Amino acid sequence: MNPRQAEVERNTLETQIRVTLNLDGSGQADLHTGLPFLDHMIHQIVRHGLFDMHIQAQGDLDIDAHHTVEDIGIALGQAFARAVGDKAGIQRYGHAYVPLDEALSRVVVDLSGRPGLIFAVEFPRAQVGDFDVDLFHEFFQGFVNHAQVTLHLDTLRGSNTHHIAETLFKACGRALRMAVAPDPRMAGAVPSTKGTLTL
Repeated sequence: MNPRQAEVERNTLETQIRVTLNLDGSGQADLHTGLPFLDHMIHQIVRHGLFDMHIQAQGDLDIDAHHTVEDIGIALGQAFARAVGDKAGIQRYGHAYVPLDEALSRVVVDLSGRPGLIFAVEFPRAQVGDFDVDLFHEFFQGFVNHAQVTLHLDTLRGSNTHHIAETLFKACGRALRMAVAPDPRMAGAVPSTKGTLTL
């Protein structure tokens, strides 16, 4: 299998972002988003997905974090789409349940070539520290739009906002890891009766 790696730079008047991604890594993260809680959450995807990822981001955080969080999701989605390529010989689907104390979340993904986000998540608090947790929806929306995947995120229970967020990101990493894993029985074929997952 060819190296499944990608590098993306996204520069606008609002943000400047560089992402490198290796789908066949070992869980190494080098994250500098300017938002420590977002770094902590993305690190969960990296560690549990066994990806290697570098993110360097500068944004208009003096206004708020919205542009930075959304644009990181966009750039990461673009990198993911490039790294996974034509999806030949992979599992395509992935799912994971992850608990953290009282919190439990489920994430299901289809590398379908069609962007779709179901975000059935309720946070008891609006913020963790200074971070507005509503922005996680914007992060995942940016990701699915540009990764071209269908992603269902469901929180099944939980009362601690930090725990809920962490279970979502851990489960996302594990679901993506399953979906991009090689399937030897596919013998290099694209896992679709259409013969393509890129159109």
